[in-house]
Amino acid sequence: MSLRLVQLRTAGGARQVAAADGEGRARLVDGAATTYELARIALDTGVTLRATVASRLSATKVDLAQALEEGRVLAPIDHPDNAHLYLTGTGLTHLGSAKGRDRMHRKAAGEAVTDSMRMFMLGVEGGKPPGGAVGAQPEWFYKGNGSAVVGPGVPLPSPSFALDGGEEPEIAGIYVIDEAGNPRRLGFCLANEFSDHVTERGNYLWLGHSKLRPAALGPELLDEIPDDVRGVSRLERNGETIWEKPFLTGVANMSHSIANLEHHHFKYALFRSPGDVHVHFFGTATLSFADGVRTQVGDVFEIEAAPFSLALRNPLAQVAVPDVAVRAL
Repeated sequence: MSLRLVQLRTAGGARQVAAADGEGRARLVDGAATTYELARIALDTGVTLRATVASRLSATKVDLAQALEEGRVLAPIDHPDNAHLYLTGTGLTHLGSAKGRDRMHRKAAGEAVTDSMRMFMLGVEGGKPPGGAVGAQPEWFYKGNGSAVVGPGVPLPSPSFALDGGEEPEIAGIYVIDEAGNPRRLGFCLANEFSDHVTERGNYLWLGHSKLRPAALGPELLDEIPDDVRGVSRLERNGETIWEKPFLTGVANMSHSIANLEHHHFKYALFRSPGDVHVHFFGTATLSFADGVRTQVGDVFEIEAAPFSLALRNPLAQVAVPDVAVRAL
């Protein structure tokens, strides 16, 4: 059975970590208030995260469904200093993922074959190299730091200057850098890699702008996932489902291996600073925007996929952004 960690708060606000069994049953883990603390203990003792958790399981049970309903479940990872958590990702990594992007960018680029389609084909042809070789370099983007992480049930805030706020249902890898500068994967979580697709459609060189948005994580961190992950993404408005679609992810449905995506992120020394946390999004092929849906404030995104037992739900909100003027010092 996979290791399954959930971060939560008590009714009084104290931080806790629970280990779940996938059936809604969970027990608290002693000696660590956060997943990050647990990871550091495992690194310091040279023991796997799974073994570290097993040795610290308490008899105290937790009702995760109730905690989730009460808004006490947190994102599955954070860092004591938000500046030391990186949110990054890769796109055009899934079989079929180029179709929507190509349709968005073809009109703006005026090209028979867009750069998006070229990037996708690089992955199809060389994203899963044999024998541990280095494969094709994927698209890469930066989303923000730990301040942009949103937990389950928490509104996803779209800035007032945004042209759109749309969901991207995917899997994210979660990593801690050890003292020798080696990336160590803790596991995977469900994610909504929230983006502004109208801005991206205007010009594909605005992709970087469209990605500088918060992202929702959670609720569970699993230390392993199957190669074939199948889920459902839906959008609710006023209590009614207005859009719903299955999505596929996992290596069996991707044009890149996860190992290749990890290599091309962590090959940069910048991303191998001891103690840092990385959340890296692996991409998607399913968007409500691609089906002509325009979201509204108050809409609720829901993403669910086995083997994750808890769904990720977040309402869409908007936050006012003041005019920013730079003055000489």
